[in-house]
Amino acid sequence: MLKLEFIEARDLPDAWFQCIYRLLDVGRKYVIDRGSYEGQERLEFDYVTVHIKYPGVRPLLPDIPPALGIPNPVAEGYLEEYLPYLMTSVKKPGEYYTYGQDLELQIAEVIKMYKRDGFGTNQAYMAVGDRHSIEMNDPQCLRGIDTRVSYGKLHFIIYFRSWDLWNGFPANLGAIQLLKEFMAGGIGVEDGEIIASSKGLHLYDYVWELAKLRTMKKD
Repeated sequence: MLKLEFIEARDLPDAWFQCIYRLLDVGRKYVIDRGSYEGQERLEFDYVTVHIKYPGVRPLLPDIPPALGIPNPVAEGYLEEYLPYLMTSVKKPGEYYTYGQDLELQIAEVIKMYKRDGFGTNQAYMAVGDRHSIEMNDPQCLRGIDTRVSYGKLHFIIYFRSWDLWNGFPANLGAIQLLKEFMAGGIGVEDGEIIASSKGLHLYDYVWELAKLRTMKKD
């Protein structure tokens, strides 16, 4: 039977730490037959939902105590570099896709929808990928950002089909949070919460020891 996990976090660094701590306890190990790092092992949640109450609290990046000697999985300044990948259709050489190819026009439309028609709608959903994504060697990991304006705030509900917890989770959510702040400003509401879910949030085997060191967990 699948194990469904629910994590409540204060902010983005807390969400990252709690997910790693919990995954080391309950994650399922398996060999990757197809996808990134084929032939290696992943430790993965069956399904996880993460509720982040104050995702806008700074800093957005993981908290790594200097005494541990572990480099931060997201370098300073990376979020600002990553943001165009999320918000615009500009594609660099060697990139198969950017999320912005799908999101750029939808971002503007969602802002316009809320301002023009009001907040009482379930239609302000931004999709990533299409029916041809299944044919790609490496399909989009982020597949959708749903939105809701409630209690005067813009909230995001996010789904990832596959999600690297060590690097991808903090980088993706940090940039998505910046996007949410931009859209909230355009709509004229406050910044709200994030609910993120995935049936593929994982740690690759090459970072298992780093994850144990950061959480101070032993085998």
